[in-house]
Amino acid sequence: MKKLLKTDKIESIRHSLAHILAMAVLKKFPQAKLGVGPVIENGFYYDFLLKGQGTSDMGQGTTVEINLKDIEKEMRSMLKQNLDFKREKLTTAKVKKIFKEQPFKLDLIKEFAKEKKEITAYHTFSDKGKDTIDKEFKNPVTCHMSHVACFFDLCRGGHVSNTSEINPDAFKLTKISGAYWKGEQKNPQLTRIYGVAFETKEELKKYLWQQEESLKRDHRILGEKLKLFTFAEKVGPGLPLWLPKGTIIREEIENRAKKVEKDWGYERVATPHIAKEELYKMSGHIPYYAESMFPPMKLDDGNYYLKAMNCPHTHMIYKSEPRSYRDLPIRYAEYGTVYRYELSGTLAGLLRTRGFTQNDAHIYCREDQVEEEFLKVMKLHEFWYKNVFSITDFYMRLSLPTKNKDKFANIPEGWEKSVEILRSTMKKSGLPFIEAEGEAAFYGPKVDFQIKSVIGREETASTNQLDFLATKRFNLTYTDNDGKEKPVYVIHRAPLGSHERFIAFLIEHYAGEFPFWLAPVQTTVLTVTDRANSYAEEIVKTLKNKEIRVSYDQRNETIGKKIREAELQKIPYIIIIGDREMESKTISVRQHKKGDLGKMALEDFLKLADK
Repeated sequence: MKKLLKTDKIESIRHSLAHILAMAVLKKFPQAKLGVGPVIENGFYYDFLLKGQGTSDMGQGTTVEINLKDIEKEMRSMLKQNLDFKREKLTTAKVKKIFKEQPFKLDLIKEFAKEKKEITAYHTFSDKGKDTIDKEFKNPVTCHMSHVACFFDLCRGGHVSNTSEINPDAFKLTKISGAYWKGEQKNPQLTRIYGVAFETKEELKKYLWQQEESLKRDHRILGEKLKLFTFAEKVGPGLPLWLPKGTIIREEIENRAKKVEKDWGYERVATPHIAKEELYKMSGHIPYYAESMFPPMKLDDGNYYLKAMNCPHTHMIYKSEPRSYRDLPIRYAEYGTVYRYELSGTLAGLLRTRGFTQNDAHIYCREDQVEEEFLKVMKLHEFWYKNVFSITDFYMRLSLPTKNKDKFANIPEGWEKSVEILRSTMKKSGLPFIEAEGEAAFYGPKVDFQIKSVIGREETASTNQLDFLATKRFNLTYTDNDGKEKPVYVIHRAPLGSHERFIAFLIEHYAGEFPFWLAPVQTTVLTVTDRANSYAEEIVKTLKNKEIRVSYDQRNETIGKKIREAELQKIPYIIIIGDREMESKTISVRQHKKGDLGKMALEDFLKLADK
């Protein structure tokens, strides 16, 4: 048997567990009608119609109480029987005979016949059940006699060869829901049982922890609790309003980005929020991208659009003067706000909005500079994720066009050359990457950086493109050393994506406990008694002079209550000032989640905070 790759192996495990789930349900409900049982992200499910005895039509099932723990227990018992999986090709006649009392399987067979698909099935059986495979036993789909365990189901595969390859402690049934057959309301509603599965018990434990944590870390809930952003009905859905604390996070990231980009050779530019229709016709956004743009505004000199992308504006800056080969590469960076018409049902807090501000830049370079420039872009991403935000789980996705040419610029030689350059550069980067069809931009292939938080949530943090269409549409050229005009290559890059999506990711990644440099309030000063107010104000003043973001709580409340409230706001450091601190000219310091750090001089605290 061919050795499976890790991704193949876990899919085979999950697929096999779906069959074992069906076996366990059929043992408890022998008259159940089987739907489908595919692999899904992190697990599997199986659909059943649970009915009374002797019914074989596709009517609704009766209400049946299902105990997931009992079914799990039965599944584990079956796994320990070392059941084998065996594939078999079937004729339509034979499969109709075998599944004559399984209406949903017969429905699938009709589809297979129309599409002329090969029909295959898998046996699951014990050693004692081998003799039953080619015989007509009482229930041809499943049998659970005292000496036999066997199951037969339509399936493309793949599966493990034997249940001994599945860790019985590395799966869990998670929930039950309703699901219409084929997803259509006119069809019967089935009972869907979901499960998750991994290769090891540790992976399962981590996944369950991540799921539990994800509820606590939802950026929409934390954003409200920490007073970072809000939405207003009269402003409109998908248009976030940044509160003072959230604005601090935005500006800290932007300020650091400006410094980093300056060090990496970028120049800053700024472009307007609207432009004439002619610009977007030239860029190709109309017609390729018009459905994602807001409707035009009719002015006295023609139609204007809110910009959906910064690039057409930046191209006009490049075109504002003649360029020589000596000028290249030119790297223009901008935190530019763009607007996209997203359907209201797709909006999701800060993760999907109608207005957002991008960490955007456009690099104009010669052909001989493309690989080096794109490699620098990839290394800049790595710098941000690993060095600045401690995000270690990320990979690149090379997004390619589909065969439907209507959605992509029809320039075959441009696509071929661009894809070749990107593949070569991605390999040289040493960073992990995959390829995906259908995700390219209309003007060229793109490289998406996918990042994962500590709770396993994956987001597209950044999209970067190699654009061969812009140079044609905008006539972007430079004068080479031979005096001839040559087209430039354009690289679009945005390592931090948009403020909105990236900050939503960070909120969940850090659980709202931002690193000191990014925390909206870095420390708070709490007084124990009014007598300490004068000394506390001196401390606050010194901290502000050192450009530390500090709040001051001198309310007439107990110190315990003040500390609890500061902890709930996830402030990195709490400074407590009472009579003893005032007398000794020291401060008492608490660190979020770590507790009391003891008394220290203010100078020592400043050194601690600077680490």
